[in-house]
Amino acid sequence: MTVLNYINGAYQPPVNNLWLDNYCPATGTVYGKTANSTKKDVEQAYLAARDAFTKWSVTPLETRSRILIKISELLEKECSRFAEAESKDTGKPLQLAQTVDIPRAANNFRFFGNAITQFYSESHDSVGHNALNYTLRQPIGVVGCISPWNLPLYLFTWKIAPALAAGNCVVAKPSEITPVTAYLLGNICTAAGLPKGVLNIVHGAGKTVGKAIVKHPNIAAISFTGSTTTGAKIAQYAAPLFKKLALELGGKNPNIIFADCDYNQMLETTVASSFSNQGQICLCGSRIFIEAKIYDTFKKDFIDKVKQLNVGAPREATTNVGALVSKTHLEKVLHHIELAKNTQKILCGGHQVTVKGYEDGYYIAPTVIEVSNNSCITNQEEIFGPVVTLMPFKTEEDVLHMANDTKYGLSATLWTSNLERSMRFSSNLACGMVWINTWMFRDLRTPFGGIKTSGMGKEGGFEALRFFTNTKNVCIKY
Repeated sequence: MTVLNYINGAYQPPVNNLWLDNYCPATGTVYGKTANSTKKDVEQAYLAARDAFTKWSVTPLETRSRILIKISELLEKECSRFAEAESKDTGKPLQLAQTVDIPRAANNFRFFGNAITQFYSESHDSVGHNALNYTLRQPIGVVGCISPWNLPLYLFTWKIAPALAAGNCVVAKPSEITPVTAYLLGNICTAAGLPKGVLNIVHGAGKTVGKAIVKHPNIAAISFTGSTTTGAKIAQYAAPLFKKLALELGGKNPNIIFADCDYNQMLETTVASSFSNQGQICLCGSRIFIEAKIYDTFKKDFIDKVKQLNVGAPREATTNVGALVSKTHLEKVLHHIELAKNTQKILCGGHQVTVKGYEDGYYIAPTVIEVSNNSCITNQEEIFGPVVTLMPFKTEEDVLHMANDTKYGLSATLWTSNLERSMRFSSNLACGMVWINTWMFRDLRTPFGGIKTSGMGKEGGFEALRFFTNTKNVCIKY
């Protein structure tokens, strides 16, 4: 497969005619090539978006809504094809792509297609002063959307759908590691009637394409999901240009388990929150804190469950854990495991797995590490793989301190039947999102995002539509 840029409603090769190899993580082999674009391609995309903005920004809300909903319907019809492509490109189990990634990507378009017709602004009657203030929320112009490799189409659409709904035109860059479904989306957008130039997709490396988008003087806002290190660089580039920024960055999320929880539900969900998508989800609960009185029981039961997970080829129906996304990422995760072996106890996993027929694929056994100190590297650095740590706690004060004792602040999970404790922890946990007795339940109306080095700004619901619009107050004296 050859992945081309989608600019001004048409596919085209990169200006320099250079390409990147696209690897299949399941086999470790090259199966296609991706456009290795440059600043020149970004400029072409910007010009197309700029020219399209004049009409798209004043297109009636109902028309924009219908187009976005049509995109969602076409995605649903093509779910199997897109899921196959997503699984092959990322190494994730095909079943996961079929039931989560592609349906959620389609739902992003549907949700924001409907949400834009309900989006509202405020008015204020200045009683006694014969004045009325009202607020306009207007599209920004050309915006940049840069998405990661772990949930490629899902997070790509999570950004572009609200940007388009709000009346902006977009220059978007999917990850060069997993570009295929974003490439395929171009045809869907054309078929749905999205006007030329409204969405432009430029493929290539972050250090060239991503940097060119961020530093472009006329791209007025950047929505980025990725590593904290890259987010810091983006902020450095964008700040002097006074761009609007939404940064969804890393996480090292605590999973706090009290003895009074619904044990069976907690156990089943904790396996999922640890190893879904090979642990390559920013919301995975990678630090598991267990109340001391049930620690030994949990450790045994949890390890038994983890050992039952089948590491295998993404296409196999029996596969629970597929391949990691790249050889580079595989080596990073293995490095962290080796560091942990020096001071921590590996309870299960901790090694690379060879899958019959896929011997060169990027597979790691689900790994559980027992730690004695929350300040260890394993508990402080984001590994972003199938690796979790276990640690007991005795008091609420101790576990709350450990949960917050990290530079990250994305999400937390709490398991307890104590309502007062739930409310107390929800208030005191230093993070942007808290799940109580559940995990990854997402209502698209709610704000999404973290604090500290987990990011700035919020996505989701009206928060996203507010980000992708400029606010103007109008005061009328009468």
